[in-house]
Amino acid sequence: MLKTSIKTLVICTAALMVPLSGAMAQTPKAIKQHKAWGAYTYDDSRAGKICYILSIPTAKSPNDRDHGDVFFLVSQKPDGSAKFEPQVEVGYPLKTDVDVTVTVDGKSFKMFAQGNNAWMTDISQEPVLVAAMRSGRSMKVSGQSTRGTRTSYTYSLSGVTAALKEVSNCK
Repeated sequence: MLKTSIKTLVICTAALMVPLSGAMAQTPKAIKQHKAWGAYTYDDSRAGKICYILSIPTAKSPNDRDHGDVFFLVSQKPDGSAKFEPQVEVGYPLKTDVDVTVTVDGKSFKMFAQGNNAWMTDISQEPVLVAAMRSGRSMKVSGQSTRGTRTSYTYSLSGVTAALKEVSNCK
């Protein structure tokens, strides 16, 4: 089931990468699966080779809603301004005036929402979040849809360190 879901998300990720790169992306290519986290790459016509990792939630709340495709990814910024850029993707529009909160083993980080995505409010905290993910056991992402529904997602961090290592020298 996890492999099938990851394969589906790889295809969906091509559409997600367009806002990050500003150009049409080719279909992502799987590099390697590391437990709950997969490593991927694609070639962007303007930014060049983009590498990233992604995972799907192990639990979604509320249980009675269709959340669409939901995943957390960490990509390399094409402009080189930060080593890794964490991002949340959900299958519905997020409320823009409500922070998305990422909590790793009790430590919280704030993200801002735009459309179906969320990024770090303070980019100086990106490496801090990535370090927390590397040393953490689980991660929870909480937000609110434009309809007012509060949602949360739980992710395993098993394999995140190996997946990050897999893409850390991607060129």
